[in-house]
Amino acid sequence: MKQCLGLLGLFSPVKSGYLTNNFVVELQPEYLPETQSLLKRHGLEVRSVPDGLLGENTFLLKRSGMPNLLKKSQAENYMRELARDYRIRRTYPMEPLRRDKRGMRGDTFEPDTRAKGGYHGQDPLWNAEWYIQNTGQDDGTPGLDLNVTHVWQRGFTGRGVTVAILDDGVDYNHPDLFPNYSPEDSWDFSGNDPYPYPRWTSNGFNSHGTRCAGEIAAVADNGICGVGIAYNSKIAAVRMLDQPYMTDAIEASSMGFRPQNIDIYSASWGPTDDGKTVDGPRELTLQAMRDGVNKGRNGKGSIYVWASGDGGPFDDCNLDGYASSMWTISINSAVNDGETAIYDESCSSIVASTFSSGKVGARSNAGVATTDLYGNCTMKHSGTSAAAPEAAGVIALALEANPDLTWRDVQHLLVYTSKKRTLSDPRHPWQVNGAGFLFNHLFGFGVIDAGSLVEEALKWKNAPERKSCIVGEMEIDKMTFTGGEPVEMSFNTDSCAGKSNEVNYIEHVQAFISVKTSRRGDLAINMTSPMSTTSKLLQPRPRDDDSVVGLNEWPFVSVQFWGERSRGEWKVRVALSELTLQQQQAKVLKWKLVIHGTKDPWSHIPSHMSDKIKS
Repeated sequence: MKQCLGLLGLFSPVKSGYLTNNFVVELQPEYLPETQSLLKRHGLEVRSVPDGLLGENTFLLKRSGMPNLLKKSQAENYMRELARDYRIRRTYPMEPLRRDKRGMRGDTFEPDTRAKGGYHGQDPLWNAEWYIQNTGQDDGTPGLDLNVTHVWQRGFTGRGVTVAILDDGVDYNHPDLFPNYSPEDSWDFSGNDPYPYPRWTSNGFNSHGTRCAGEIAAVADNGICGVGIAYNSKIAAVRMLDQPYMTDAIEASSMGFRPQNIDIYSASWGPTDDGKTVDGPRELTLQAMRDGVNKGRNGKGSIYVWASGDGGPFDDCNLDGYASSMWTISINSAVNDGETAIYDESCSSIVASTFSSGKVGARSNAGVATTDLYGNCTMKHSGTSAAAPEAAGVIALALEANPDLTWRDVQHLLVYTSKKRTLSDPRHPWQVNGAGFLFNHLFGFGVIDAGSLVEEALKWKNAPERKSCIVGEMEIDKMTFTGGEPVEMSFNTDSCAGKSNEVNYIEHVQAFISVKTSRRGDLAINMTSPMSTTSKLLQPRPRDDDSVVGLNEWPFVSVQFWGERSRGEWKVRVALSELTLQQQQAKVLKWKLVIHGTKDPWSHIPSHMSDKIKS
């Protein structure tokens, strides 16, 4: 069992004014044969990263005999020393990054007493797994579930699919997980060894990954805990979320780990959900994710499933660069009666929703029933942390049904087959976009339906080649405004017609926007398509008082234009809300619009959508 002296079971705050003792160093190609002498000259040792993450002449290095955290001035002096070596083209340090688990709200570890009764089949928590089969237990809405049992009856249980849990480790000795554990596809990037077992704490803080794993692959009918959504899938444990700080290299190594073996990466963490943070993946992690979708699964693309965030109405998940990435499937959650969970963030990059907790004020405020540390079970897992693994489990069922699905096919299928059901939120009404798709700013295209997803996956033909059209880029000199005086900008586009990157049918839209403002939390940004669909790229965040950094070419993403035709006028409206009494100012500096999609229409349209898709 792992223990780590000096850590308190919580992430320590990342110290300001410090950098890590990890450096990326790129050599001049002609001096690659002198690598060993250069390492010796500067007292450096090589840190391992996945093959292909760095170029042939680029290394992740650590200076021997130095502490893990260096004062910024000390690290900068050392980089200046490296820069004077004629053999080095460039070097930069790894920052210490703050990354938080989602859904961990002070729950303490305890065995679940209800695990001893309430049998349904042979798994003691079956009756509590309302997200798989909702019969109205715990005051839920009967039938409001993931529609999984229908898929099991057809024989699809996730066999042949491997799901990686990017988290704080997995209790792979748990009797409800061990039969489905894949040691050859697992690794501990926090401890740099092949044993990704959670570090012990007295309060069970490192139970997060074990709980997520059980939702996906807990063994069926063995009389232990419950059953996983894809109970014959394999679980890979990638421990990377339990150290005093995160680095770009650890994230990149985790997301690029064994991409030909691992099909789905499930991540229930991200930048701090405090309503103030604007953060996302750095250079190496972006490269790992780009390589994953382009090269993973033998070219079909790694599938990254991400929890959208637990910042509630005070945050916006479009300012989380992991959840809002085009390469990830951002998953939000609903409670067991279809209402909004108090921690749900909303944003335009959410693809779909699953479930995470019981109805507030119900007889039993049920969480998600799953495995827990040291062979125990729990019914207290919650947050969008619980929602993302459910989505990963359902996607595993679809991949078993059709292993040829690409990462984009999976997103298409989720857009096509997710359902509104009884999901509702008073702040965000359901809308229909120009292609006939029903969407919601909180729930995406609806709750995932395993039955429909698998049914359409069996008939699916791969989507046409993906294209990307840069519509335009605009630098702005005099665009200062105050509250009540919004700024409107527009591009008129032919969507790169006649060129090799022509886009006619939309998948993702990116708006890169730079803004300086006296209070970033007052910003509201909307974008309207040529087919008159308006998407909220950013909503005000009342806790964000930033007046210095603003937004610097931040890549806002929307999936809400999916399927629309892209030609015509695109409009962006930037405004300041009246959240504070003091009059605020803002200045738009730059914006750029990029549309991703296909030139040709998708050849396969599910039968229930055929009357909705507009030409």
